[in-house]
Amino acid sequence: MEKIRREYPDIAPAGANYSRAVKAGNLLFISGCTARDTDAHGGPPLEQLRVTLDKLVRIVAAEGGVPQDIVQTTTFVTRITDWYPPSDEQQALFTQFFGAQKPTSSLVEITALAQPGLDIEIEAIAVLE
Repeated sequence: MEKIRREYPDIAPAGANYSRAVKAGNLLFISGCTARDTDAHGGPPLEQLRVTLDKLVRIVAAEGGVPQDIVQTTTFVTRITDWYPPSDEQQALFTQFFGAQKPTSSLVEITALAQPGLDIEIEAIAVLE
């Protein structure tokens, strides 16, 4: 199966040592996205979440997909208490982006992200139709 490395510099530029996404058949593996280089960087966690989900959805759209094609997410956060239990606002954001067909999800607390001021990073897998 051919593997195609993808970059989306206008959506979520990748770092020097990784690809933003790898497409293998109808699977799209998306590297962790954050609010880096946006107005949300350093801002409230829910605004970082909104920006991050928007980046993921736009990457999938660039491949011809829709938000519901995202079937799995892994979310890394610096303070689990900001995310669990999920707030009404957090749930509303996921509904805004995914409707009733939300992806599977794991939530992992970590010590820090690559840049100060970032509180959440989400990686995803999409199955494109």
